[in-house]
Amino acid sequence: MTGETNLKILLQTMKPILNPGDYVFCTRMDLADVNINDTVLIFKEEEGITIILKKEVADRAGFDYSFIASWITLDVHSSLDAVGLTAAFSKLLAENGISCNVVAAYYHDHIFVRKDHEKIAMQILNNVTG
Repeated sequence: MTGETNLKILLQTMKPILNPGDYVFCTRMDLADVNINDTVLIFKEEEGITIILKKEVADRAGFDYSFIASWITLDVHSSLDAVGLTAAFSKLLAENGISCNVVAAYYHDHIFVRKDHEKIAMQILNNVTG
């Protein structure tokens, strides 16, 4: 199943969904103390393994974090070959002083924004048109 590549169609049809909960980015040297089923994302970097978890899971495990985020999913099946989608929404968010941490997964793009920016980010994303 391939995703959409036409930027205009992607922008016209994307629907942002605010996932419930607070999310945090943590780093570990290994995953021995991590329940994989509790993770949203695992990404191995040279310096360590980044994991995204619900805040309460990280708190229970005693993991350090410095960024509490809201997780927004763009409900449009974008192709991994699509050009410009990330640039389009990140530019709009940046123009409003909102940083975004983006994960492009197989079916959807996922945006993590600072928790206190979730409402304005949702407004901006809901008003995007191609």
